[in-house]
Amino acid sequence: ALILNVSSTLYFIKKKKFNSIIINYDQASENLFKWYQQLIAESLGKHKKGILPIVSNMPKDNHSVMQLYLDGFENNFFTFFYVKEQKSNKINNNTILSSQNFLKNKNLSEIMYAQKNATENVFKKKDIPFRSFEIYKRNEKTLGELFCFFILETILLGQSMKLNPFDQPAVELIKKETKKILI
Repeated sequence: ALILNVSSTLYFIKKKKFNSIIINYDQASENLFKWYQQLIAESLGKHKKGILPIVSNMPKDNHSVMQLYLDGFENNFFTFFYVKEQKSNKINNNTILSSQNFLKNKNLSEIMYAQKNATENVFKKKDIPFRSFEIYKRNEKTLGELFCFFILETILLGQSMKLNPFDQPAVELIKKETKKILI
């Protein structure tokens, strides 16, 4: 899977698709994707090359930027991320309008999972490239596997793009300039 993901990303870059958009359906993973964003941008954003990592948190962004993702610029590729929760709050049936009866007796994770699957179905119909991660057990082992996967993917992308993924020369310029101003 790792080599296939790297190969696909290199293909997208050749096709001028530089925006890597994470469609995150797991609020508890927001910090993971802040780290991912920093990893990708800092490791690969050099010598007029790189990938712009953008994190979209669902369901909020479904009602703000999804229209653009589905029908706007075609310079994006996507990663869906979902963690299957065993337990989540159920919808209060007394507050559901009759037009929304399909929500009765559903819990929030069922609704989010349905929305994720529906969005993936629409992406497939519109031939929009994406990959999908579904996590079944949230624990240290899974988090470690994700960290390793994303780090290895970034190293391989850097090597393939003829970039050193282990430095940040442009950021160092700002650090030096800040120090000069403060001295």
